[in-house]
Amino acid sequence: MHSAVNLWPLLGVAVIIVGFVLRAHPVLVVVASCAVTGLAAALPVTQILESLGAAFIKTRNLPLIYILPLAAIGLLERFGLKDYAQATIAKIKSATAGRLLIVYLLVRELSAACGLTSLGGQASMVRPLVAPMAEGAAEARAGQLPEALRHRVRAMAAATDNVGLFFGEDIFVAFGAIVLMQTILRAEGIEVDPLHMALWGLPTAVCAFVIHSWNLRRLDAQILREGGRK
Repeated sequence: MHSAVNLWPLLGVAVIIVGFVLRAHPVLVVVASCAVTGLAAALPVTQILESLGAAFIKTRNLPLIYILPLAAIGLLERFGLKDYAQATIAKIKSATAGRLLIVYLLVRELSAACGLTSLGGQASMVRPLVAPMAEGAAEARAGQLPEALRHRVRAMAAATDNVGLFFGEDIFVAFGAIVLMQTILRAEGIEVDPLHMALWGLPTAVCAFVIHSWNLRRLDAQILREGGRK
């Protein structure tokens, strides 16, 4: 007979859900969740505090990895990065918002397929560069954009990054999901080649590229229809 599994420590997950729903301070929510999980698992209070302290020491430099690049991007935006990107793309006569985003989608998928998932992202690439360039290309073709259409262009820029990353990284041999599936199958006595598993991501990546590219072409048509050709 297997021993009964103690499910009470899962109360920590409930604490996180409730805390985020109530929009409480994230640090307080995480600490409260750790405390509840430790107490539910009948751990001594000293051991809980030691675990929290050890986790803090290990990750104390982690915020700098995110804060410093964001600060650099903020300074670049403050000194005209967005305006320069819009002015540059507006000089290219054949550029449209859809064509620009299709090129970015291709680059994002190919780089993610090679494991370079950090070459992009909402905060580091879409917000300061891709979205402003798409807006600039749209305004160069259709003049001043209505506010709703401007937000749609920004949303499609963000969606392009998500689609390229999500379906591109499925082709990467060392992608976490592929490694996890291989480990589980190997434990069950089934040997699978990771490269063979990764190649099965190619059809979905190609389909995602074609479908999203079609949506971006429709975005160009919507920009001309609602913005009015210059």
